[in-house]
Amino acid sequence: MSDTDLGAMDAQTLRQLFETRQASPLEATRAALARIDQFNCAVNAYIHVDAEGAEQAAKASARRWGQGKPLSPIDGIPVSMKDLTEVAGMPCRAGSLTSGDGLCDTDAPPARMLREAGAIFLGKTNTPEFGWKAVTDNRVFGATNNPWDTRLTPGGSSGGAAAAAALNMGVLHQGGDSGGSIRIPAAFTGVFGFKPTFGWTPQWPPAKEPTLSHLGPLTRSVRDAVSMLDVMGRYDYRDPYATRGQPDCWGADLDKGLTGLRIGYSADLGYADVDPQVASRVKEAAQKMEALGAEIVEVDPGFSSPLDTFRKIWFTASLDQWRQMTPSQREQLDPGMVANAREAEAWNALDLFRALSDRALLTRELEHFNQHYHLIMTPAVAVLPFEVNQEVPPGSGMGDWEEWAPFSYPFNLSQQPAASVPCGFTDNGLPVGFQLAGGKFDDVRVLRACHAFMEAHPPRFPTVPNPSQFA
Repeated sequence: MSDTDLGAMDAQTLRQLFETRQASPLEATRAALARIDQFNCAVNAYIHVDAEGAEQAAKASARRWGQGKPLSPIDGIPVSMKDLTEVAGMPCRAGSLTSGDGLCDTDAPPARMLREAGAIFLGKTNTPEFGWKAVTDNRVFGATNNPWDTRLTPGGSSGGAAAAAALNMGVLHQGGDSGGSIRIPAAFTGVFGFKPTFGWTPQWPPAKEPTLSHLGPLTRSVRDAVSMLDVMGRYDYRDPYATRGQPDCWGADLDKGLTGLRIGYSADLGYADVDPQVASRVKEAAQKMEALGAEIVEVDPGFSSPLDTFRKIWFTASLDQWRQMTPSQREQLDPGMVANAREAEAWNALDLFRALSDRALLTRELEHFNQHYHLIMTPAVAVLPFEVNQEVPPGSGMGDWEEWAPFSYPFNLSQQPAASVPCGFTDNGLPVGFQLAGGKFDDVRVLRACHAFMEAHPPRFPTVPNPSQFA
């Protein structure tokens, strides 16, 4: 395999090479580490790399494959973990100066499941402080840059994972999504990102607002995402919100195509202001979905913007976090997070109770919608990637990230599965993604539709032979 770049391959191809002994997990791991060495200085996706630990794990995986006894189909596949997820032997700074720099002594549920499946942990990827915003920068590790243009943000909060996926610095990448934190960076970097039904991918310790948080994959293909979900999409008792009922195979319907699916397409959900180039690429994608056999119906789902509902819940979580800090720790926090927390000080218990009631009404509306349509299709994000180290597009007049991400957080409030699918580029070469969402527990159907589109219209990824090209 000397003339083949193992670092550019997906999980399916690597598995075949391991089975036929044309390549080993150690070679694949070293290829992934080489890509990190080559590209990470330009994008700052990884904030911790454990090369020695990865090579040791890869050697053990190679022995298992040599004996014909792999632990799972992803045994030996290089993965990354978001720096909000505890991994034994690695730090978990959560992008915060208030966190310690010691090493974790236990694995969070997704890390445990992936480790037991033989996946090779390369390291941790960057996130904003406690994952509070939809761009990726913090006071500990700085900003992550977009691989397509390093002057721009990759989005967040799983921006490190998305940038790593776009450059294939590892194959499978774990993200988390409380308001769009998988789908937004997936759209901004041109990769696939999937937020499963709430409770189907367990987590512990809990997120800062645990009823909004979904863990899921960022990958270059739906099939690779499925290979990750087949491992980490299982019940774990440690998560009090975890539910059972996950499919035995998350990709059971991947090859069924789009025929027979009725998809409601909404360009703006009835209230969003969308960049013209984003709107154009997503409309073209809807036409392509129709050409592949789906029934596409332009619709207005009929609910108003849940921005205030989301903020009441999200900002209150920031207030709780802020109040747990000492005065000296509060001074170290991201000023934007502090501003959100202080805004929530003016609210009372009745305000939060009403927000929770409004959340239930929104969920009812979306579940009702899915009685008439198999899926809903929208843009993934309303804007294009903008300058790094900014929370909102400069000059936009916006005050907070939720204003430019109106399509994502409704599906966190409803706890439904949703994905971002790459669907082309703007005139100046920036990626665009569309969102597909389904009713609760319709994850297999969402993945089926995403796969059908990506198989027919394969995405393009950044190829950067030398980091100096980013200069």
